[in-house]
Amino acid sequence: MKKLLPAALSLVFMMLFGCERKLDENPVDFGFDYQPLAVGYYWIYEVNQTIYFGENDSEEYEFYFQDHIYTSYINEENEQAFVVERSKSDDLSSWEPVENYTLLLRENVLIRTIQNQSLVALVFPPKDGVSWNSNSYRDSPEDEFVITYESENSGLLQVNQSDEDDLVTYRDIRYEIFEKGVGLVEDYEEVLTYCSRNDCLGDQLIDGGSKTYLKMTEYGEL
Repeated sequence: MKKLLPAALSLVFMMLFGCERKLDENPVDFGFDYQPLAVGYYWIYEVNQTIYFGENDSEEYEFYFQDHIYTSYINEENEQAFVVERSKSDDLSSWEPVENYTLLLRENVLIRTIQNQSLVALVFPPKDGVSWNSNSYRDSPEDEFVITYESENSGLLQVNQSDEDDLVTYRDIRYEIFEKGVGLVEDYEEVLTYCSRNDCLGDQLIDGGSKTYLKMTEYGEL
């Protein structure tokens, strides 16, 4: 029995180290590259926007946004926050700064903070049907986001932020599409109110709101 014990222990160690090597060879892909984060990355979006001021009164605009991660810092929670500068252009040559916002990873979620309002834009690993409260890091009512599809073949995933239309008083359709290795490639927001007077109730006459569609046309690293 005493001679068999060292051999048995050796077999156990071999099994443990063998399992460890196998795990290392097949690490879990959390999908963090659906939103690459590094100083120097940039994305250019073609933007189509319609602003509704009232019944039969609207203005259409076409322009470009450039989002550029130009710096990062360590916040009070010892997390690396990436600062994104959004600029606007009508001709892709002259750019005017619009606003700055931050992106950071915390506990496998992507937090986007614009004008001091933090939003959980994505969770990792992203899977079809996964939902979460996008307002979990701010004092606001719960707002559920859900991944409606995730395709490894296409490298795309869609996050539905809202899909509501009562056909009487309001319409709120919002979604974002991310591409693996690229980041945000589409952003659609249609938030409208309908005329609610007795003579037009239910006719879906737009009383106010906006519709904005961003589609990425270029990305890279400066």
